[in-house]
Amino acid sequence: MGVSGSGKTVVGQALAHLLDAEFVDADDLHPASNIAKMTSGKALTDDDRRPWLQIVGAQFASHDGPVVIACSALKRIYRDVIRAAAPDAAFIHLSVPAQTVTTRVTLRAEHFMPAALVESQFEALEELHADERGLSVESVGGPDVVAATVLAALSAVADA
Repeated sequence: MGVSGSGKTVVGQALAHLLDAEFVDADDLHPASNIAKMTSGKALTDDDRRPWLQIVGAQFASHDGPVVIACSALKRIYRDVIRAAAPDAAFIHLSVPAQTVTTRVTLRAEHFMPAALVESQFEALEELHADERGLSVESVGGPDVVAATVLAALSAVADA
């Protein structure tokens, strides 16, 4: 989870490879209306996101084996929608400085999220609460390095 440009897709792909898990990019699950709205520079509302988040939760729930899903899940209420379908879902927050995100998003040519919406993503972002299953990791370094850091953090939590 994290703001656009935090590395969710590339780190998620690398983590899925390490875990021998399936990878799903939740951006691919957005309805056309959401993509059109974001492409035009408008932030999605909670009502815009709810059906999409229900689809994301259904994706988690539909897998028998491990799955890594890259999804913004910026607010707790969004994560709650996902957990309603997939109670065992764990969230890994990829934390990254705003300036780094703005640079990354600006350099992406083939994505619907404009750099103008980065600030609204940080405004909406709610850190994981203590009672939520998951952890936060700094998304600095290459995707393989961050994925290895996530895997080590998950192992440490599992061993505790």
